[in-house]
Amino acid sequence: MLQPGDEAPDFTLDGEDGQVRLADFKGKQLVLYFYPKDDTAGCTKEAIAFSEHLAAFGAAGTAVLGISKDSPQKHEKFRRKHDLTVPLASDEDGAACEAYGVWTEKSMYGRTYMGIERSTFLIAADGRIAEVWRKVRVPGHAEAVLKAAQSRHTA
Repeated sequence: MLQPGDEAPDFTLDGEDGQVRLADFKGKQLVLYFYPKDDTAGCTKEAIAFSEHLAAFGAAGTAVLGISKDSPQKHEKFRRKHDLTVPLASDEDGAACEAYGVWTEKSMYGRTYMGIERSTFLIAADGRIAEVWRKVRVPGHAEAVLKAAQSRHTA
């Protein structure tokens, strides 16, 4: 399981403007937030919250990228429907989810299944994990991540 201080696993994903890689963010902080599914209640609230704070993240020298296993087409529909500004990337093969340890066994109503555990990683400008949030609860989460990014940016 990834911990602060670990090197962030590399990834290449399909983004809205072509491929997006960890190397694209070299020299700046990056918030990677993994979420289960486009257009579900919690995921929508989380994407809206990160979108609302995107300018503040930018002022803190921090990029934000949301990742799920949904296709780029589903991401685009999700972004348009909710006027999202946060960039989204598609991990259809699950390689990034596996590398970051967020593809886990979940259970609901007595049934177990594999899915994405809502998790966020703050990656420092040097490419190392700075902070990790697992089993995220959406209310107040984007604000907590922003505070962490701001405190590291001014440090």
